[in-house]
Amino acid sequence: MPRMRADRLLALLLLLQNRGRMTAPELAAELEVSVRTVYRDIEALGASGVPVRAERGPEGGYRLMEGYRTRLTGMTDAEAGSLFLAGLPGPARDLGLGAVLASAQLKVEAALPDGPAGQARRVRERFHLDAPAWFRDADPVPHLETVARAVWEQRVLRTDYRRWRGEVRRELRPLGLVLKGGIWYLAALADDAVRTYRVARFRSVTETGEEFTRPAGFDLAAYWTESSRRLEAALRQDTARLRLSPRGRKLLPMQFGAAGARALAEAGPPDAQGWAEVELPVESETVATGDLLRLGVEAEVLAPVGLRRAVAAAVAVLADRYATES
Repeated sequence: MPRMRADRLLALLLLLQNRGRMTAPELAAELEVSVRTVYRDIEALGASGVPVRAERGPEGGYRLMEGYRTRLTGMTDAEAGSLFLAGLPGPARDLGLGAVLASAQLKVEAALPDGPAGQARRVRERFHLDAPAWFRDADPVPHLETVARAVWEQRVLRTDYRRWRGEVRRELRPLGLVLKGGIWYLAALADDAVRTYRVARFRSVTETGEEFTRPAGFDLAAYWTESSRRLEAALRQDTARLRLSPRGRKLLPMQFGAAGARALAEAGPPDAQGWAEVELPVESETVATGDLLRLGVEAEVLAPVGLRRAVAAAVAVLADRYATES
């Protein structure tokens, strides 16, 4: 979202102060405006007494006169609130806070002494947090900005939500947003109980204008940790005993994450051929069958009997399907 003119002029000034010489296209990209707008803003800064110098040639650009610094770095409430998303420019943009966060970061950097400011720039250049998981596009979240505003302003939302068993219409009191593996979740009060909603599954979201009071002592991080633990316990309905080849032992944590790593750490010693037995928490038989087939010939299901038979039946279907040339 483009900045208002006064905010943009300050952002341009802070960019030149923090980063030194920059070209018009570089400034335009940072400010999300056209190069022509940058030219006009540079002229406006000069007319207001800011000593901006233009340098021509292939290494040219704009810079501030040597030694000039501004201390006009007062931070607005919105900018201060956006700093918790530092390092997450994509999610900040989804929440409608992209320009606000960029402005806040520039002001913080400008207010730092030269030493810490340089260190902050080096950290930004060398470390980047990419929240979404590999090989999966982020959920489309057209209602995220509306939901985020309602969380911030403590306003009731009227929603249509798509569940596995169909749609449901509810009034929600939104308490907080969580970004997990590139997916946004909303914790909200509904019918006097706090529930979790996947933001991408909201079919419609309408602000009612009604305000609400947050429950005293509600802790979003604690709620999320406990609800995640309950969800994992509900999903992990059984334990599979597997026999894994040396390659299968390498694949287990890649395919099953922390659960696979824990199972591997508790595994018995490998036999003479390098195969080892592990016990792995699994979901329902249907889900576990598909999950375990990802290990291919590097694993054998030993127990429970029902799961072993289900995997064997799936393998038989595949063998029959590939027995003849297509």
